[in-house]
Amino acid sequence: MLRIIAVALLGLYLIAVGLWPPAAAPIAAALTGAAVIVGLIPGPVWLGLGAIVWHRNRKAVA
Repeated sequence: MLRIIAVALLGLYLIAVGLWPPAAAPIAAALTGAAVIVGLIPGPVWLGLGAIVWHRNRKAVA
């Protein structure tokens, strides 16, 4: 509990001081990299993979 409060207070401090954008830059870079990787795979492939996963994990009809 104390750790959560400390992290929240650190975040508020960084926002107040103006250091949040540099502190959040690695997170933004990771999200951008993930978006690039997801964007490289065409939409129909994602739909096909989703259909395969759904078909393999659905409950069997008796």
